[in-house]
Amino acid sequence: MRAVVQRVKSSKVEVDGKVIGSIKKGLNVLLGICKGDTKEDVVYLKDKIINLRIFQDEEGKMNKSLIDVGGELLVISQFTLYGDCRKGKRPSFIEALGGGEAKVLYEDFVQQCKEVLGNVETGEFGADMEVTIINDGPVTILIESKKPF
Repeated sequence: MRAVVQRVKSSKVEVDGKVIGSIKKGLNVLLGICKGDTKEDVVYLKDKIINLRIFQDEEGKMNKSLIDVGGELLVISQFTLYGDCRKGKRPSFIEALGGGEAKVLYEDFVQQCKEVLGNVETGEFGADMEVTIINDGPVTILIESKKPF
């Protein structure tokens, strides 16, 4: 699994002009799932993201987690995170896990986050979405559940 984690002042996701997920201070997570990902990858990424210390403490150091600051979480499925651009001019998405298998892992990730944080907002799996992000910092972190090749 691969996640692009952005610290945000606010973020929202729309489908067909309707807001379906919206947060204030917290993290926007673009989540990609690839072939071979398992529930262990879900647990690893969930633990890493919700405990990632990228919020400022009283001294201005990135020392607090999403839990510490009472932040919110918006999770958006993003199969294009597994686009391979090494050959040619068009990305290959052959490593991205598709359809029902990916949706099961995505929903498991969201559910596990909800068990820790309570309310977690989401996009719509597989939909064409518009995402608005007001970055805070900006702070953007790439996290992978497996070592890259």
